[in-house]
Amino acid sequence: MTDTVATNTPASASPGHGVSLGEAFRVWLRVALLSFGGPAGQIAVMHRILVDEKKWISDARFLHALNYCMLLPGPEAQQLATYVGWLMHKTRGGLMAGGLFILPGVISIMALSTIYAAYGNVGFVAALFFGLKAAVLAIVIEAVVRVGKRALKNNLMIALAAVSFVAIFFFGVPFPVIILLAGVIGFVGVKLGRSEFAGGGHGGGASGGVIDSLLGNEVPEHARPSLKRALTSAAIWLALWLIPVALLLIYLGQGNVFSQIAVFFSKMAMVTFGGAYAVLAYVAQQAVEHYRWVQPGEMLDGLGMAETTPGPLIMVLQFVGFMAAFRDAGSLPPMLAGTLGGLLATWVTFTPCFLWIFVGAPFIEAVRGNKALAGALSAITAAVVGVILNLSVWFAIHTLFARTLPVRAFGLSFDAPVLTSVNPWALALSVAAALAIFRFKAGMLQTLAACSAAGIALYLAGVI
Repeated sequence: MTDTVATNTPASASPGHGVSLGEAFRVWLRVALLSFGGPAGQIAVMHRILVDEKKWISDARFLHALNYCMLLPGPEAQQLATYVGWLMHKTRGGLMAGGLFILPGVISIMALSTIYAAYGNVGFVAALFFGLKAAVLAIVIEAVVRVGKRALKNNLMIALAAVSFVAIFFFGVPFPVIILLAGVIGFVGVKLGRSEFAGGGHGGGASGGVIDSLLGNEVPEHARPSLKRALTSAAIWLALWLIPVALLLIYLGQGNVFSQIAVFFSKMAMVTFGGAYAVLAYVAQQAVEHYRWVQPGEMLDGLGMAETTPGPLIMVLQFVGFMAAFRDAGSLPPMLAGTLGGLLATWVTFTPCFLWIFVGAPFIEAVRGNKALAGALSAITAAVVGVILNLSVWFAIHTLFARTLPVRAFGLSFDAPVLTSVNPWALALSVAAALAIFRFKAGMLQTLAACSAAGIALYLAGVI
């Protein structure tokens, strides 16, 4: 089977549609290097490059895949990259897209963890990324606008997005509950004949992307549900995930730090619904209070590293694994132990992500034409806009303000910014970045570079 196909290739062939693996590699690497700002920013980057610029995939299929990934435990943006890569170039495409998505983060966090362990702080590095965070904030806001324009087609969808935002931001309603309720509303809405949910962009036209132009509503052979293929994929990825964990437990025992890292982060891989923010509080509590791998301030430093480097925010777990093994190295050199601990945490965190996609995605592709399910996914898409807005506001608060106050009364549960703690330089750079993107239509790379340079200049001037 070749890596590319002609425009008249039937649906049973590879859906790459003229996109070679080499070209795909370059694009996925670009996506990975620009994947700042948490899931909202990362989804914005992928949407801009894959849907608007390269036109590899239509809004309909992009949102269909995103809805599935939002339902999974783990980093949804990385899983979305894996899904699209798999849809275009089968398993190797999924491995390439998903693997490249986390590679810059692995390298960056490992380098910063090494510096942190050796010198005790990363102040210069934090200052280096100060301007970058301002640009990312503008990109994240653009993501809400961009996805919202396409997904919120009527007042009912807008209302679902608004309710979703209020529920998760102000009342702390669990993310899975919001998504489940939205899906039920969409499903019932279609059954009741409500036109607001009809079509929803998920089962309809074939236009808008090279995948869709080739396939229409057909499903490529490799993406068709197969029990045999699903069981084979499950066996392979479960073995890759769990055999190393079992070997560590057998040969090192439950009390060894490497065994603890393997078991703890494997558990996290199964319960991290709602993205990194939803689980990091629990991870911080366990890592600080139970295992005593890191101090509270160090956990915040690790989160700062993950927020200001490419890749999923959940990459902070690599920093925790590094510090845990570094401080309990046994007979190994501490830096070597830390490196192995960080890589182990990364392995057991992300291996399950490929399992969820390669096993489940064919069944998700198969239901694209089901009107009731399409209506459910349309409602979920609207709710996801609210979730992305929630992430955007959270990121804005922690970018622009030094302090927050927890509000826990009358059912409310959110962190309110202390207005007097606003960082004027962060605010100025964020406004400048927003003007560059929205008013002057500046490119993402130019905006990121300009804000990073401004951050460095402010640091050298002693302002920050």
